[in-house]
Amino acid sequence: MATAQMFFTIFFVVMLPAQGLLTPDFYDAVCPQALPTIRAVVEAAVSLQPRLGASLVRLHFHDCFVNGCDGSVLLDDSATFVGEKTAAPNNNSLRGFEVIDDIKAVVNAACFGNVVSCADILAVAARDSIVALGGSSYEVLLGRRDATTASMDDANADIPTPFFGLPDLLAKFQSHGLAVEDLVALSGAHTLGYARCALFRDRLYNETSTIDSDFASALQARCPRTGGDDELSPLDETSPAVFDAGYYRGLLQNKGLLHSDQQLFGGDGSGDTDALVQHYSENPGEFMADFGAAMIKMGSISPLTGSDGEIRENCRWANA
Repeated sequence: MATAQMFFTIFFVVMLPAQGLLTPDFYDAVCPQALPTIRAVVEAAVSLQPRLGASLVRLHFHDCFVNGCDGSVLLDDSATFVGEKTAAPNNNSLRGFEVIDDIKAVVNAACFGNVVSCADILAVAARDSIVALGGSSYEVLLGRRDATTASMDDANADIPTPFFGLPDLLAKFQSHGLAVEDLVALSGAHTLGYARCALFRDRLYNETSTIDSDFASALQARCPRTGGDDELSPLDETSPAVFDAGYYRGLLQNKGLLHSDQQLFGGDGSGDTDALVQHYSENPGEFMADFGAAMIKMGSISPLTGSDGEIRENCRWANA
């Protein structure tokens, strides 16, 4: 098997042509205070409620998987469209919108105007959340502009679900230009955060051959066959508020909370992913390096740049 260092190199070779006008120093001249300001708000929010770190990472992921990284996930419904917030993968699930609102207001004040896009705020806030919870930093490419519309139908069609098997997961990632290595590395974000009972109930009661029996019994006490849909359990039972490789170690023990998670180890056709899960469980530093590279690659999916889109004054609404 190729080493994680080789995967790290491949990520960058593949993604460079797709970066377009995105650069790490996009705001250096127009607002050098932008990135430190975002970091300060994220650190304050995550210190008060660590679960928000996972929420901010998830916002960026769900944004990029629907028509590219354009901030569309933040838009409220309008008279002309039904947005992504009420799509099945997002409704009563996505969190952190108020933190993004706070960041936008503080950044606009620090920059003496509306120069930082909501899409870029999502990308930077995701990175800063990872760092705030113990992960390694990575360089965020900047210069995205914001969409003026959003689509619930596109969100329903494009975002992977926790009920997917490995072939469907891989097909969905590949449709966005992401490879199997990206799938496994980005799934490591599930070392953070929680999931609702409704999303893993079927796994507890109908997948007995692929779930640790003691793990399932403990979860069944909080997630009965009926009722309790909104009861939460950690995606990584060992350290849900620390960015580490605990997620992968759990998969090796058949303790993946979601069906889609456990599919990465022992799932149908999981030979390649099995090896990656094993490798990351034993080499957390290489996981973090590859995770950062995969986040950069994901963050470069179909951005609006140049004169496309706009820079929203308020992340919830398109400019008048």
